[in-house]
Amino acid sequence: MRAERIDTEIAHSARIYDYILGGKDHYPADREAGDAMAREWPALPVHMRANRDFMNRAVRYLVEEVGIRQFLDIGSGIPTSPNIHEIAQSVAPESRVVYVDNDPLVIALSQGALSSTPEGRTAYIEADMLDPAAVLDAPAFRATLDLGEPVALTVIAIVHFLLDEHDAVGIVRRLIEPLPAGSYLAMSIGTAEFAPEEVGRVAREYAARGMPMRLRSRAEAEEFFTGLDLVEPGIVQVHKWRPDGTGTEVIRDEDIAMYGAVARKPS
Repeated sequence: MRAERIDTEIAHSARIYDYILGGKDHYPADREAGDAMAREWPALPVHMRANRDFMNRAVRYLVEEVGIRQFLDIGSGIPTSPNIHEIAQSVAPESRVVYVDNDPLVIALSQGALSSTPEGRTAYIEADMLDPAAVLDAPAFRATLDLGEPVALTVIAIVHFLLDEHDAVGIVRRLIEPLPAGSYLAMSIGTAEFAPEEVGRVAREYAARGMPMRLRSRAEAEEFFTGLDLVEPGIVQVHKWRPDGTGTEVIRDEDIAMYGAVARKPS
């Protein structure tokens, strides 16, 4: 899955996401793909923003209400402000964040976007999530995060790009296994259960550009959290996870194709 160079003529999922969210790090192929997908499902921008907002609420919950001070973010994508370290360190300046991705554009852009508070720390690991050992054995992982204290593993809007042969559930379990009791898993998981025709057409647009997707049912989403204690309200569409009164309550269910949840690793 590792690309050796930035190919600007082929659409890329991270750059499509950046384009639809109103970012600036994309190319004509990404804009063409994003526009084609939005024509198939006009709610796509609403869906992507709701996923991003879910991540923000989950991080804030983990920092403010649980007291988490360490984050491991898998498939971090193109930096979009506010990012995890900005949210966490705005509440607790001593927070530490490790970002993981294997895309060369993400790598290039992240180098200038990981400014940390003096009290905290941010780091970036170039690794493929298909190889959890490469993440967990990276010097930056061990230098930044203290495995004597809880860590929040965030896996946001990425597992729908892992097909059955990749064993997404197994990958997530291997990533959380070395984390101590009291750690958390925050995930969003793509689904077609609420708008099957429209989301199916978007998935076909991705596949036509070399990005096949594996969308999951709620029962399949539950597998990621086996053995963990789900935080209320459990596994729900991302706009329904602890809404904060900033507009998520008016989003239609059929405009969201992502489950979200946060769960604690028990003692």
